[in-house]
Amino acid sequence: MKAAKDTIKRMNKYGRKRIPFVFILDFDLKKPLVFLMDELDKNDIWLSIPGFSNKDFNRNKIDFHFEKEPVEFERYKKAFEVVKSAINRGDTFLLNLTFPTNLKTDLTLDKIFDHSKAKYNLKYKNQFVVFSPESFIQIRGNKISSFPMKGTIDAAIENAEKKLVEDIKEISEHNTIVDLIRNDLSMVAKNVKVEKFRYIEKIKTHESELLQTSSEISGELPSNWNESIGDIIFKVLPAGSISGAPKKKTIQIIHEVEGYTRGYFTGVFGYFDGNSLDSAVMIRYLEKQGDKLVFKSGGGITYYSECEQEYRELIDKVYVPII
Repeated sequence: MKAAKDTIKRMNKYGRKRIPFVFILDFDLKKPLVFLMDELDKNDIWLSIPGFSNKDFNRNKIDFHFEKEPVEFERYKKAFEVVKSAINRGDTFLLNLTFPTNLKTDLTLDKIFDHSKAKYNLKYKNQFVVFSPESFIQIRGNKISSFPMKGTIDAAIENAEKKLVEDIKEISEHNTIVDLIRNDLSMVAKNVKVEKFRYIEKIKTHESELLQTSSEISGELPSNWNESIGDIIFKVLPAGSISGAPKKKTIQIIHEVEGYTRGYFTGVFGYFDGNSLDSAVMIRYLEKQGDKLVFKSGGGITYYSECEQEYRELIDKVYVPII
């Protein structure tokens, strides 16, 4: 694809010259974007990641209305059953199934960005906003690291942490993703290893608190990695945690069963400061469609998945971190 090739060239050029830039890459890589730092404000792009922000936050708690209108269970069940059939055939071992949820809310994209408490925040024009808890790729020195997040449970459930850690489905899902990310990093780095496996993170929402499991996988890049930033990022896309394994066939099934366009949802965005790189998976994502807001969410489906439980997880992930 020409757009992808042009974007890789630009990222490599800026990296070689150590010029800071921001990249925003959609799931299908049809509309990849790259911006120099002086282009952010004039393109109405607000960005906040650890160590950098071009927009001041308010982050005070505010009152707001937030009503979910999720996809009908029967539509979800139909797609779920197609995915389970594909798993039983061996076409995929893990597939991240997602759907849009319509919202009735008095929140705006500006308010959501301004008041959300998340690790990674992005607002692109008046089109979408992201408040993601999930790192994608970090590069510090010559070390590249990825932090797949797989496995979610409501913290209010009795013995929630124990149930999450011991759940067969969640173990299977997380193991598959860790193996996939390890293989992905091996395409661009040497001495790839799992640094931390299945540690617990807490995510606070306006409704409750969620527990999620993550792992850290790292490898060693050549000293001149900055000259090929674009090639490195694009080789490991899409993120395994929001696609599945094996990637190629799984993505094909995703396009067949979801019945809508993900767009920038489950893509990645990031920032190169001239020396280091940090990026996030674009989950926890709201998109403006006409005069309404749509939240896109989902979860990983494995052999052990139960339809009702996965449908509930999709709905639980529809929230804003305004607390």
